[in-house]
Amino acid sequence: MNWLRKLFAKPQTIDDRDTTQSNAYDIIGGDKVIRAIAHDFYLQMQTRPETQSLLAIHSSPISDSEQKLYEFLSGWLGGPQLYQQKHGHPALRSRHMPFAIDESMRDQWLICMRAAISNSIKKPEHQQVIIQAISTLADNMRNR
Repeated sequence: MNWLRKLFAKPQTIDDRDTTQSNAYDIIGGDKVIRAIAHDFYLQMQTRPETQSLLAIHSSPISDSEQKLYEFLSGWLGGPQLYQQKHGHPALRSRHMPFAIDESMRDQWLICMRAAISNSIKKPEHQQVIIQAISTLADNMRNR
């Protein structure tokens, strides 16, 4: 019967979250900040010599990857579930399985993400909490 309910359920709206709940998305500045993090993340990756092997495994155009990161971070931080609405459940580990992700790749990814978070989020305490959570997420992506 669940399939029947899903079939006749009204489509999700762009912002299907409970805005009465306090969450990281709202606390750090919402859509504008999430977009800035995603943009700066890929800018960091493209300009840092130590992250070129990470950049090499990303397909072109890089703007597609930036958009997907923005959509994912929006939902992951408590905002609209943009990625899920467009692509389904993130299933991050399985989506990243085709790529050899070892400690070096994880560390390169974290270099870019830490810089993007530090550049985009104003309060150090908010930066710290998000970096801690995303570091755990990044470590779970390792498959080598």
